[in-house]
Amino acid sequence: MAHQAGFVSIIGKPNAGKSTLMNALVGEKMSIITPKAQTTRHRILGIVNDENYQIVFSDTPGVIKPHYALHESMMHQVDGSIVDADLILLVTDIYEEYDEADVLKKLERSSAPLAILINKIDQSDEETVKKKVEFWKEKLNPKAIFAISALHGHNIKAIMDFVIENLPEHAAYYEKDALTDRNDRFFASEMIREQVFKQYKKEIPYSTEVIVTAFIEGEKLYRISAEIIVERESQKNIIIGKGGEMLKITGTYARRSMEDFFQRKIFLEMFVKVIPDWRTKKNYLKQFGYEG
Repeated sequence: MAHQAGFVSIIGKPNAGKSTLMNALVGEKMSIITPKAQTTRHRILGIVNDENYQIVFSDTPGVIKPHYALHESMMHQVDGSIVDADLILLVTDIYEEYDEADVLKKLERSSAPLAILINKIDQSDEETVKKKVEFWKEKLNPKAIFAISALHGHNIKAIMDFVIENLPEHAAYYEKDALTDRNDRFFASEMIREQVFKQYKKEIPYSTEVIVTAFIEGEKLYRISAEIIVERESQKNIIIGKGGEMLKITGTYARRSMEDFFQRKIFLEMFVKVIPDWRTKKNYLKQFGYEG
């Protein structure tokens, strides 16, 4: 039997459930998940290996209209993912108002087979799901449509079967024991950023970046230092909180996530640094690992 391998891009609007789906398909927590839009900022690969195939899933930022350089970088990563794709999974959800013009425009860049995944059906009824299926059949005539609940694992196996069936014949792109293209530092920074999104309100999460400045691996303990970057002094004060209380809470939850992920005890120290308007400055974005 010929070996199959390919890139499968997961795209859609913010909060459609792309990261939840990716984690369910890969069987590992590769992408951070919060109720806030635009949680995912990077293209993250999750790799599924079998003797006969290798699936390289791409979780991508939600498609938005860019307002500053960080947004432009995020959309650049979506575009790259679509161009590279051997197969595209467009995730929409039961609540979306068919306002998909920006997503559909991006899809014009690819001739790869397309599947529509209508997510969050556990929060809907059969009639609404049927209407959504008919809409997408007419709108895009995709190769397949799946009504799914990524959160509850409904129809995940059917999606995997569809992906394997449509993978091209190709040698593996990555080592067979690889789970992702990202390193441990990246995941540590994402787990801190996840907690920033969960613990703080309003503009704070969107004005924040996390940089891991030291990652020392011991046999039983990892020592990790990180900087939380904000844009204004007032945001720094909010992140730290009265008597350092908020930073302590954020650090505690992030450390627990890391201990679960790395299966090691974690010593975590965090500092807060102000870089005015970093989201608009390409030199800082490049320094922080964003593509141009």
